[in-house]
Amino acid sequence: MPARGWCDAMRLLIINPNTTASMTETVAIAARGVARQPDHVVAINPDTGPAAIQGAEDGARALPGLFAVFEREVLSGDHFDGVIIACFDDTGLWELRARSSVPVVGIGEAGYHAAALLGPRFSVVTTLAVSIPVLEENIRRYGFADRCARVRASGVPVLDIEGDEQRSRALIEAEVARAFGEDDVASVVLGCAGMANLADELTRRFNRPVIDGVSAAVGLCETLHRATSPLRS
Repeated sequence: MPARGWCDAMRLLIINPNTTASMTETVAIAARGVARQPDHVVAINPDTGPAAIQGAEDGARALPGLFAVFEREVLSGDHFDGVIIACFDDTGLWELRARSSVPVVGIGEAGYHAAALLGPRFSVVTTLAVSIPVLEENIRRYGFADRCARVRASGVPVLDIEGDEQRSRALIEAEVARAFGEDDVASVVLGCAGMANLADELTRRFNRPVIDGVSAAVGLCETLHRATSPLRS
């Protein structure tokens, strides 16, 4: 039997559940930077819904647009081999996973799995305090409550990550520093898709892993696609 290429020309769809196209582009750049087949990565966002997802109410408002994109692109449209939900809240993840014949991965879920493989404990640095309850509930649901030391808010609104870049980076970096200094953790997970382009710089700054959930989700989707390839042959 001839050897299969890695991921068999996997096509990967990334859905940013908010409507901010610049954030979708940030996510796309981060994903293509780690994907084995960058040209096969498609990133998209809904036309309607909140411009940013900060807390449970925004997550609920994002669901109709997210579901419409999934219906159009996955269930009725082009063939994709994996789907990533590019919101750290993992908005709509369980509903879409139940409807999908291909792997659906949330960037929060992927980030936690990566952190759990790097050491016994990790912390999360997210945007605003309103996001903390959603993330803590997800962490419990995924079984990581004993592994996550703390979910920390940087005080940076989602849209300020790009709109007020210098100040936002300084606040996020300061909170990552506090996490490493106070939480006794091996790694820190960045709790927002808009922070995807900060992970490499912060990893070098602290000489410890600072995890971007987008990159983690791409790797996990590729692994899942490879692991299930015999089912498609």
